[in-house]
Amino acid sequence: MEKILIALKFSNIRSYRLASSLYAAKWNRGYLPGLPTQPTSYFLVCLLAWASIPAALAENHSCEETGGTHIWISPLTPKADGQVKIMSVSTDGPVSELVLIDSQGRRMPMQSRRRGGPPWSLVAALDGLNEGDYRVVASRDGELTACHPLTIGGSDTQERPKVWGLATEAFYSAWIEELFGASPNENLSFPSLEPVLRNTEHNFLHNYLGLNEDKSLPLTPDCADLPYTLRAYFAWKVGLPIASRACGRGSANAPPHCEAATVNTEFTHGISSQSDFKEVNRQLADAVHSGSARTGLEDESTDLYPIPLSRETLWPGTVYADPYGHVLVLVEWVPQTAERPGILLAVDAQPDNSVTRKQFWEGTFLFANVAGAGPGFKAFRPLARTTSGDFQALANDELVDSPSFASFSLEQDQLSPDDFYARLAKLVNPSGLDPKQAYEATLDALVEQIETRVTSVDNGEAYFRNSPDNVIPMPDGAAIFQTVGPWEDYSTPSRDMRLIIAINVLNGLPDKIVRHSELFVMNDINPEQAKTEIEQYHARRVQERSIRYTRTDGSPWELSVAEVLARKPDYEMTYNPNDCIEMRWGAKPGTEEYSTCRRRASAEQRAKMEQYRIWFREVRRPTR
Repeated sequence: MEKILIALKFSNIRSYRLASSLYAAKWNRGYLPGLPTQPTSYFLVCLLAWASIPAALAENHSCEETGGTHIWISPLTPKADGQVKIMSVSTDGPVSELVLIDSQGRRMPMQSRRRGGPPWSLVAALDGLNEGDYRVVASRDGELTACHPLTIGGSDTQERPKVWGLATEAFYSAWIEELFGASPNENLSFPSLEPVLRNTEHNFLHNYLGLNEDKSLPLTPDCADLPYTLRAYFAWKVGLPIASRACGRGSANAPPHCEAATVNTEFTHGISSQSDFKEVNRQLADAVHSGSARTGLEDESTDLYPIPLSRETLWPGTVYADPYGHVLVLVEWVPQTAERPGILLAVDAQPDNSVTRKQFWEGTFLFANVAGAGPGFKAFRPLARTTSGDFQALANDELVDSPSFASFSLEQDQLSPDDFYARLAKLVNPSGLDPKQAYEATLDALVEQIETRVTSVDNGEAYFRNSPDNVIPMPDGAAIFQTVGPWEDYSTPSRDMRLIIAINVLNGLPDKIVRHSELFVMNDINPEQAKTEIEQYHARRVQERSIRYTRTDGSPWELSVAEVLARKPDYEMTYNPNDCIEMRWGAKPGTEEYSTCRRRASAEQRAKMEQYRIWFREVRRPTR
């Protein structure tokens, strides 16, 4: 009898492997199967479940979420003829498996994408489920971590949370990471936020309300609006309050200050329509500007508050405010491996509404100790329900060591720029980097930044192709960095100042190896020797890498990175869209590259640019 049982057990293992390979084959062909309906398939699924689901999951248990893992189902009211998306999000460790269980107890492990963490998430999708009641269970190392009921074809809508807390903040973070998820080597760029949110594969909340609410939804935020728009979209779908404040722009000696929060609870009262969201988002866009994120770090009357610099707190969705008004949103940590440096990725929006993913480095995340701004990483100030049922923004002291939200911290206020970047470098690459690895990562980030500028400058050329006789008025003084209209859309003073900073960072890397040798793996050579080797390596690599732009006549022109670096002084005066594209890339009159130029800014505008040139040479953005 014992031999028969052993034989059956090995037979089951073989069947389990067969079922797994069949399932994987379907997944690789793009199919996301529901529960099988044929007898043979049932047999395989039962054997698969028998072999892979531990006894703890097989027992009858209540289907609830009580720990650090929560399961989210999209859409709110799943239909038998539609796709169902499932996301488990955990704050206390990765989840290893998602399993679907039908009303008869039949189980099917789901293929899923793994992301994070913290927070950690698994994302799966199923098609063709029959009407009925199911359960989705998440497990870690054979132990149940969460269970969520799933009804297909019913009339009841899932309950929405209506309050911000650890679970919803983690869901927001996982949603952001999934929304912008792509290979870290991919150059991820979009003309606006619209195609991002219309991507049904990556937007877990697409048509979440079942109202076809994402159809023709206009979303074109600029850099200051982007984090608020993402937060408002999530709040709309999930049923959460959203807040904003009217803020000043600050001065050279004081950061912006804001008024009391306006809390909008429209989304907490039931399913809201697209028009409801558009109105709330319009109100946010009218209130928000670059000063909203640059508020002082100790200030409590703010939408955003500073948080500690740690991997446990810097979740996707965290906002980065630089001292000069640019804003980015973290979207993913790519962990360091033996073969590849770690990467911290973020997205930003531009005045032309384009949305681009970028690597964290000194050329994109500007940090400076200035009296007129509170820069750094910040989280949205949570809204908590009061005893009267209203919502109130939490104060700083309520957020110190908070178990439900990122802690309030003035750590960043104590750091010099050099120390700030060293701290982040250690978080991104905790094992340190070989100097050549560090150089290649910095070079890649610079090339990414140059290629993004190619797109921005091309957008200006497209404007003049459609309006060849127009002249864009140039504002006076500090307004060149922030105004409205075509100048705001097509000039590049902020981008060009960042390009100059980025060039300085790459050129300064050899000295950084000596100054911060603790960040590098020296492989038995001293820092001075490593510096010399990187200087020689740098001289070669900038000749080997290149970018390409399109000249006025439509012909391509290639520039080596070495040529881009040599033109750094030219980028002090290349931001004016009234100049031809050749001039904006530093081409000199009389050269073949310049020969296709057909447009120049007026002598009056060029005189202004000459006057403002010192700001770029000193990489010092003026205040109003």
